[in-house]
Amino acid sequence: MLKPALHVRTNGPRAIQRGFSILELLVGVAVGMVVIGGASMLFAQNLTGSRLLLAEARLNEDLRNAADLLTRDLRRAGYWGNAIKGTIAEGVGSVTPSNPYRTTSGADNTLAYTFSREAGADDDTASAEEAFGFRLNGSALEMYDGSNWVEITDKTSVTVTKFSVTPSEQQISLGDTCPTVCNIGVPGCPVATVRSYAVLLEGQSTRDANLKRSLRSTVRVRNDHVTGSCPA
Repeated sequence: MLKPALHVRTNGPRAIQRGFSILELLVGVAVGMVVIGGASMLFAQNLTGSRLLLAEARLNEDLRNAADLLTRDLRRAGYWGNAIKGTIAEGVGSVTPSNPYRTTSGADNTLAYTFSREAGADDDTASAEEAFGFRLNGSALEMYDGSNWVEITDKTSVTVTKFSVTPSEQQISLGDTCPTVCNIGVPGCPVATVRSYAVLLEGQSTRDANLKRSLRSTVRVRNDHVTGSCPA
């Protein structure tokens, strides 16, 4: 048996379909803009924070790498392959040979030193290829490798604002090792000079001048400078 088809009214007040009014649309758009604006501001703040964090990490990394390289190389200052010669006198009262690599100079913006690069027997002469150092050139820290100056900081991301090296020396008497014991102050009495250097490195980020860092380190030179000889 066939069922009668349903009859749907297409007229009357309930059949009228209403949309949003202009006022409702404006309110909805306004609320949407507020939400989108807040989300955009939060995204921008997160992006800015990420960039600052990256710039800070790059600043710390560049300064620390430069300080580590300087520390490791400066420890070699004064190395002499024939250092034993500086502790032996040919005869009583004679003067022991001086270390040809003993000279080290440090001041604001510059540091210069030498050490032996001889693989075999040392020729006891500091050549031009055995001269090394660091300097602040403009906004970059440079290292001298015996022939050329090489930048060791990236000046596109880090501006090095200060580089200084302050030397410190401590003299230790070796007179108690002599047949006739002597003390510091006695002419010719053997003395070992222990050298150390206080290094200061400061820099700031090129992306944000408010990002500043400073590193301080003390470098103890491993090769002590021995002078004098036992008195007669």
